[in-house]
Amino acid sequence: MSAPSLIDLGMRPFFQQQLSLEELEHCALGRVIELHKSEVVLLAGDEPLRFPLNPNHDPLCVGDWVVFNDERLVRGLERQSLFQRKAAGSANERQLIAANIDTVFIVSSLNDDFSLNRIERYLALAKETYVEPVIVLTKADLCADADAIRQQVQRLDALLSVHCVNALDSNDIDLLKGYCQRGKTLAFMGSSGVGKSTLVNGLLGHDAMETGSIREQDSKGRHTTTYRAIKWLPEGGLLMDTPGMRELQLSDAKDGIKLTFAEIESLAEQCRFSDCQHINEPGCAVLHAVETGALSARRLDNFQKLLREDAHNSATLAQKRAKDKSFQKMINSVQEQARAMKKNR
Repeated sequence: MSAPSLIDLGMRPFFQQQLSLEELEHCALGRVIELHKSEVVLLAGDEPLRFPLNPNHDPLCVGDWVVFNDERLVRGLERQSLFQRKAAGSANERQLIAANIDTVFIVSSLNDDFSLNRIERYLALAKETYVEPVIVLTKADLCADADAIRQQVQRLDALLSVHCVNALDSNDIDLLKGYCQRGKTLAFMGSSGVGKSTLVNGLLGHDAMETGSIREQDSKGRHTTTYRAIKWLPEGGLLMDTPGMRELQLSDAKDGIKLTFAEIESLAEQCRFSDCQHINEPGCAVLHAVETGALSARRLDNFQKLLREDAHNSATLAQKRAKDKSFQKMINSVQEQARAMKKNR
């Protein structure tokens, strides 16, 4: 097996144009394939390279392109796409998920854990970053009405690619291999236990990722992937598996939400009032569509829920950024005063 070239790893003019002449002469480029608490793993040739993480650098993410030399990481390049979410729990922080992704497989199993609302949430995240979403519905061999559920998902967007698969069937895996092209990076996202790691193993052709079972009482899975990692496919493309996410809080994803619910946005243009909230206003075209059955009440409810969540989280994070900026300004001011006093002694 030959070592992957930079083109195999996803290098393109967007990234090359960010390099200075000095960096071209004295540094090298690598792709972040693993990220741990204290170190980062790069792929830039035959063997992975490990570097300690510098807490003073901007946060890195799996999928990032970085400039490095023999001694250290120099800097990360601007990202072409970035998946992020509000960190789980109450912390007012953003969590970086994956960078520079071309296609995201949104994986949902055809068992009791199936949820159109959750798929719409992932779609909003994908559309916010202008990454191609592909819906993969797993465990089709265990579902009697798999095609009926597939049609429910297809109705979310007529142009959406939707596949029902048995992750252990090589013919079904071959359907997904068409997305694995040279230089393209694919990410798998979904809840725990939906079969992401089994799909990754099928596409790689060997058991690179641990797989696990699901709880029978609620069809919920256990985490088998514990960190994000990129795997190189010799026939073309890179695969990223991500830990299952029970909680995917959206922030700064308003445009992605509106693109995901494009038909509601289109209907809203026909409302009597330009600031219509589609709750109980007279002349609301959106509510009329619900009453006539042209739009499902579930879809409208989820649209409004995601917009409220995004607005809340975005405001909370913006407040934290402002607070952090103010605190940093105070530190800089104190340091400047200390330097001035020292100089005048």
